[in-house]
Amino acid sequence: MFREIGADRRGATAVEFAFCIPVLLTVILGILQLSTMFFAHAGLQQAVQSGARYATIYPVPTDSQIIAKVNGNRYGLDPARITGPTLSHGTSNGVNYIDLTMSYSVPLNFAFVQAGSLTLSQSQRAYRP
Repeated sequence: MFREIGADRRGATAVEFAFCIPVLLTVILGILQLSTMFFAHAGLQQAVQSGARYATIYPVPTDSQIIAKVNGNRYGLDPARITGPTLSHGTSNGVNYIDLTMSYSVPLNFAFVQAGSLTLSQSQRAYRP
């Protein structure tokens, strides 16, 4: 009787699949989470860089106009998870500049597990006329 059970190969594929599926699902969910972080980084970078480009035009825009430009160019970002944008002014070698900084908190959701969040930050310096 035990020889018959040992020689029977039916169901072996299902058992092997049961061993492989947790690893496969973990890899797929990791790829999806990584793509979410790349998407958030691209949206954050687009917003800050568009604000920096806008800050360099003449006539010089006000801080509120620059912030409005940054807020208008953030795509794919949840406004509740955004910190900033913050503007700081300075001078380097007699040239005025403005530093734009903005942060975004990306939630790490692995299917049914909430793993906290990861904070992405983007800064850009724009020299003003």
